[in-house]
Amino acid sequence: MLPNPNSRLENSANHFSVAPMLDWTDRHCRYFHRLLTQQAWLYSEMITTGAIIYGQDLPRFLGHDHDQPVVLQLGGSTPKDMATCAKLGQEWGYAEINLNVGCPSDRVQNNMIGACLMGHPELVAENVAAMKSAVDIPVTVKTRIGIDEQEDFETLVHFVESLVGAGVDGVIIHARKAWLQGLSPKENREVPPLKYEWVHQLKQTFPDLAIAINGGLQTLDAAQLHLQNYAFEGQNLPGLDGVMLGRAVYENPYLLSNVDTQYYQAKTAIPSREAVLEQLYPYIENHLSQGGKLNQVSRHILGLFYGMPGGRMWRRHISENAFATGAGIEVIQQAHQLVATEIERMAQQISERAGQS
Repeated sequence: MLPNPNSRLENSANHFSVAPMLDWTDRHCRYFHRLLTQQAWLYSEMITTGAIIYGQDLPRFLGHDHDQPVVLQLGGSTPKDMATCAKLGQEWGYAEINLNVGCPSDRVQNNMIGACLMGHPELVAENVAAMKSAVDIPVTVKTRIGIDEQEDFETLVHFVESLVGAGVDGVIIHARKAWLQGLSPKENREVPPLKYEWVHQLKQTFPDLAIAINGGLQTLDAAQLHLQNYAFEGQNLPGLDGVMLGRAVYENPYLLSNVDTQYYQAKTAIPSREAVLEQLYPYIENHLSQGGKLNQVSRHILGLFYGMPGGRMWRRHISENAFATGAGIEVIQQAHQLVATEIERMAQQISERAGQS
């Protein structure tokens, strides 16, 4: 069981959270996810300090739809700028500020953003301390277990120790190294081996620090196991405080519908896919009335019927029609009808087979 998410002292490392995903977890995605779970902590995409300070469009970068609790993830490495952006994040109503120390792409490395910062623990600590001095909401760090040739657990301990000294409220650990050269961001999510035991060993080393795990987790059950003691080579390592899922949620978003009951013992009914769609339609229509395009929202719901009869028809119909000029919610309604028809057809087949046996 996870703690009460409404406590101001809590942060995402104490909870179930959905990972920040560049170009994906925008405000439309989070609105959709919030229809599925009231309790999970949701993240913004990584937003660079330069985009916020020099972009001259704060509503674009910081606007959200009261989808609390939501975390603003920042990318940057200049303490003054990080403090400025953290303060703006608090003013715009975010529940937490998170520093990205995990993204391995060349684009961000060139600006001293992301995983390359693991090679500069003192600088990361300065940034954490600067943000802590600017806000009174939690400040957390999302990081990897190492970069490039780093092979020893002690280097990771030193890195986290510097964060603790700077006053970090929690850390979310992607349990893989990042290779800064030679692997694409996609390969960096799959190729380096997972070392879940390192994250549990960190909890043993820093028992008072909130620590969540990320990386390779495909189901709620598999993730929940990390909240319990973890057996490794004869050791009984302590359970963690929170878990974070990313790609699994994006591929199969409906798994979020079980988070509140499974992780928080909520007594509310699990929303059906149909109920979620009915709640989403007014949001889409409002978006369209303001000049938005259907595909800006619909791309986030392509996996809603993942694993269901008609799921591929749903995905195909929306993918092929949501880009059309003037496309509206009828595209989604038509796709839903394809699903309903396929479910009815399969039910009829099952009924006929039962009658023949």
